[in-house]
Amino acid sequence: MAMPAISFPEPAFSAAVSPKTKVDLDKMGPALQRIVEEDPSLRLERNPDTGETVLSGLGDSHVEVALEKIRRKFGVELEMAMPKVPYKETVTAKAQAEYTHRKQTGGHGQFARVAIEVEPLPRGEGFQFQNKTVGGVVPKQYVGSVDKGVHEALLEGVLARYPLTDMKATLFDGKDHPVDSSDIAFKIAASMALKKGALDAQPVLLEPIMNMRITVPEANTGDIISDLNGKRARVLGMIPYGTMTTIEAQAPLAEVQRYAADIRSMTQGRGHYSMTYSHYEEVPQHVAQRIIEASQKEREAARA
Repeated sequence: MAMPAISFPEPAFSAAVSPKTKVDLDKMGPALQRIVEEDPSLRLERNPDTGETVLSGLGDSHVEVALEKIRRKFGVELEMAMPKVPYKETVTAKAQAEYTHRKQTGGHGQFARVAIEVEPLPRGEGFQFQNKTVGGVVPKQYVGSVDKGVHEALLEGVLARYPLTDMKATLFDGKDHPVDSSDIAFKIAASMALKKGALDAQPVLLEPIMNMRITVPEANTGDIISDLNGKRARVLGMIPYGTMTTIEAQAPLAEVQRYAADIRSMTQGRGHYSMTYSHYEEVPQHVAQRIIEASQKEREAARA
């Protein structure tokens, strides 16, 4: 008779791991794969939005022990840090924008005019591109270049360089030149038109919201709820049983990345929790301003 598969608890703590040296970089992938095979309660993934390698476990000590084991067994030195929060951007209104890319150098120049309308889509819908031009104002061979340019601009965002999502872009007009138009010219014009349109369409930041299930001794319930309220969380319900209480809540990921340490100190190690992704939600204006300013400083530092 086949035995039922062992179910492992959901990870509660995640860390971005990176190599200390170039030598460690080459060995990092295989070493992490080996440690995850040995301990199935660890989870390894690459976050496509931030580009970070993220190792998740049942708590901060669990991940630290795994990295120490990698150092001893495989001779690979890895550093851990808080993962970046994968913010996104979206628009909240309709806007139209056009951009003409014109460059004249010796010989052939570059010319393309693109007019785009942007509008919001329901949360979780992703991105849609539509071509509504008529009469060949944008020749068919360049529509694909417009699509490419629009997708490149999406990745860069307009507020804090986070990817744009949950929006639709419609190509409704444009103009080419029989000699100077090219794929690259239309790609650049489309990218700039999309950015202009998104900036005019009341852009906002979105943040990931997590489902949390927190089980603590009854005596700690008040402290936990008070702490959650300070973390912009919404308490959805409480289930008491015996001397313990389970609190169900939703909280922004940015506020609960260090929750493993918080719950340990509030409950003297007697509480535990699980956390799973729920959805994206608009960031409150005062918080968004801080994130945008931090992103600008980071870019300035990178240029310096």
